[in-house]
This record gives sequence, C-alpha cells and structure tokens, in this order.
Amino acid sequence: MKLDHVVYFTKKSPVDVVEEQQRLGWHAVIGGRHEKWGTHNTLMYLSNAYIEWLSVEQETIAQNSKQPLVKLLLHDLADGENWGTVCFSVNDIAKFNEELNEKGYETSGVLDAERKTVHGDVRKWKMLFIQEAPSNTLPYPFFIEWQADEEIRFKELRTDGTLLPDNEKLEVTECLFSVENPNEITENWASLLGIELRDNTMLRLPNCNLKFIEKSARETRERLIDVAIQHR
Repeated sequence: MKLDHVVYFTKKSPVDVVEEQQRLGWHAVIGGRHEKWGTHNTLMYLSNAYIEWLSVEQETIAQNSKQPLVKLLLHDLADGENWGTVCFSVNDIAKFNEELNEKGYETSGVLDAERKTVHGDVRKWKMLFIQEAPSNTLPYPFFIEWQADEEIRFKELRTDGTLLPDNEKLEVTECLFSVENPNEITENWASLLGIELRDNTMLRLPNCNLKFIEKSARETRERLIDVAIQHR
C-alpha cells in the first residue's frame, strides 16, 4: 500500500494547466481523455507519485456518469477549484476488495478504467472505491492497480517525455488533510488501509506521510488541503 497520486479538481483545460505549470517552473503534460466519464486530465509525475489535475471535458457525459470520482469532481467544482482526494496503489485489488468487504465496507467492486493519451495510446488500470455519496465530509481514498508493473510504466514515462530527470529529483513527502476530528479520522484510515497506528494524527506509508489537522471555522469542507513536494 503506497501513495499512487493526488487529485486536484479544476475548471481549466489540460492545455491551460500545462501552460500554468510551465510558468511556475514545473513540468506537467496533457494526460488524455476518459471518454466514458466525460473528463480529461493533466499529469505531473515525480519520483514516487504524481499529481493529476482533473476537469470536465463533456458536461453531459460527466453529469450522467456513475463513476465515483466524477461525482465528487462535479460536487466540489460547484464551489470552485480545490484538492479533491488521494489514490493508493495495491498489488492485488481483487483481494483488497475482499478484505474491505470483510471489514464491513461497502465498495464499488473492482472497476475497469482507461484513458486515451494525446498520442492515441490506451492506458488501462483497475479501480476500487468505498461507496459514499459526495458531501462536505472527507471522502475516503480510492485504490488502483495498474495493468503494467511499475518498472515498465516508468520506463514508458521516461521514453515519452512525461517524466524528466528533474522531476525524478522531486518527491511527495506529505499529504495534509483538514478534518473535524483528526484523531478519529487517523484511526479510521489506519484500519481501512491496514496500517499500524503510531501517531494520533499521522499515518506513515512507504513513500509518503498522511497528516490530519483540525479544520478551521472558515473551512466548509473536510478535504486534502496541501501536498508537500521536496527535493530528494
């Protein structure tokens, strides 16, 4: 179990996001289109994870989609752009689904997913969500198992220019969440992820820490609020 990527919900097109990140000195690329969901994305790969900017491309398709991440995207964008959620990678997503069911979680079941890149290639993976309606409470993370193993994926990313040497000098070190009850959420996620609880408000993954802090009065939602990126 480790961090795969973090998702930022935006109203900008992938072209606009890439240009914006270039002005800030970051290397991001157009990811591609999720044709069945009505969305498209921008990606910035680092050494240990990546950032995804997700936005709506086809409003009608997105509005009719039952895909949980698209539902959360539409819910949150009603109040503007913001960090949305996090995704963790697992080695055997079918087995992990069974483990979640045994713990009493109702899940989406394992879902097949794909996107078409700007080069016309199709990337495929499997996804898993905890069943919940979008709301202002902290959404559960979702889970992914890639069709290709990590070594092959990263080799392809280097070859097509998605992952540059400068990006590989950077890593995500911490995801910061603002919540009503940090201790309760930390304990809940520790149980969900099968992680030993060593700190009341922090979870340590192999490649990243998850930190939970108390939400301020002016914040209307429990959400991921910051992603720390540092040089390795």
